[in-house]
Formats: sequence, structure tokens, C-alpha cells
Amino acid sequence: MSTATRVAFITGAAQGIGEAIALRLADDNIDVALFDLKEKEPLLKNVVKQIEAKGRKAIYFVGDVTQEQDVKTSIDRTVETLGGLDIMVANAGITIFKPFVESDIEDYRRIMDINVLGVVNCFKYAAIQLIKQGRGGRIIGACSGAGKRGINNMSLYSASKFAVRGLTQATSLELRSHKITVNSYAPGFILTPMLAHPDDDKFGGHGSVAKMAAKMDPDYEGAQPSVVAELVAYLIKPEAHFVNGQVINIDGGLLFD
Repeated sequence: MSTATRVAFITGAAQGIGEAIALRLADDNIDVALFDLKEKEPLLKNVVKQIEAKGRKAIYFVGDVTQEQDVKTSIDRTVETLGGLDIMVANAGITIFKPFVESDIEDYRRIMDINVLGVVNCFKYAAIQLIKQGRGGRIIGACSGAGKRGINNMSLYSASKFAVRGLTQATSLELRSHKITVNSYAPGFILTPMLAHPDDDKFGGHGSVAKMAAKMDPDYEGAQPSVVAELVAYLIKPEAHFVNGQVINIDGGLLFD
């Protein structure tokens, strides 16, 4: 890949892991396009300001990763505005804590649309652009420890993340001849807004209700989104060209492959 200024496109970038990745990549002199839902626009604007304060260019788009045209148009506009695309981080996702027998078809459709179809859309249109440019690139997806092992009360979430794992492996084979690597991160308990609950303070702090729902050890410590951002910062380096098709655990030793 070129040593010139690179461009990253990050979904779910308004907060949590996506925000942390955006800010971390800006520290490595990468210009960033942010993507998230319309209701997250004020947060997106704040992330843009933080990136610009680091001396990098930043733009944002509002849309829905499940809508193919939203993703395609945003990538096209990123290329027009920032000059190209080098890195895709398909980070957007949701979780549902619910017993399997209480889950319904709408739960299934929602989590599969966002966590799987959303990643498919991002991988596809990033790959098309990267192949067109002919200079290689990096595609990174959001998997989970739940994509390595089933988790209590998270059956549908686990199913969606197992799908991301398979997608990562298969697309890495198809794209490697174009010098495009495809990898995903599989976090454990990361202290993001997604895992916050109004009753957390009653049970031990941020994420405590989620731990109970997943039947996790209450003493298991979570980590900040910055730990995932540091992994992504490595995966996009030229030196990481030999890491491909991997779904990398980053969970404090919770799971072993």
C-alpha cells in the first residue's frame, strides 16, 4: 500500500469502538470518513471536530448500513471528497440479550440485517473500490467472542457474529490476489454505550447487567474501546500484510482458539 496519506471509512463511528478507532487512525495521519445513523449526527459532528483538531481531514455521512445504496453512495462520496479509499472498518452492530425461546422473527431480522448484511454491504463496496484503485487495502469487520463460542441469552447475536467470522475467512481468500487483506476483531467485554443499562449502578457499574444476562463472572473486568482501536491500528499497517482471514480475540484471555 502507498505510504501517502490514506483514507479510512468507519461505520458505527459516532461513539464506542467506532469513535475510538476513528480517533486512533487520525493519530497515524489517516483521513477519516465517519458513518452512522441520522440520530447520531450530533455525535458524528463532535468526532469530526476531534479529528480535525489532530490535523487530519474528516467527513461524515448519515445512513443505514442495511441499505446498500446508503453504503455505496457514502463510499463514492468519500472517494470524491478525500481522494480514495484504503481502509474499511465495518464496525456498526447491535446486540440483543434475550432467551432463545423468547426471541422472535423481528429480533432475528433486525440483528442479522445490521450485524451481517451491514457488514456484507461494507465489505462488498469497499472491495469494489479497492480493486478499482489497484493499490491494495485493508478491510476489517466487527466480530465478537460470541462468534467463537455461543453465549447465554445471546443466541441470535452469536449467530450473526459466526456469520461475520465466515464472511471474513471467505472474502480474504477472494481478495488476497488484489493485495487486500480481510480480518475482524473479536472483542470480549468492552465498555461501550451498547453494553450500558439504566440499572448498572445497582449491580456494580457499567456493563454489570449485561454480564448477568450473559451469565459471565461478575469479577471479569472489561476494557475501554481504545484497546480495540490499537489492534485495528496494527492491522492497517503495511507490516501487517501477512495477517489475513483472521478473527482476532481481544478479550483479556476469556477465550482461546
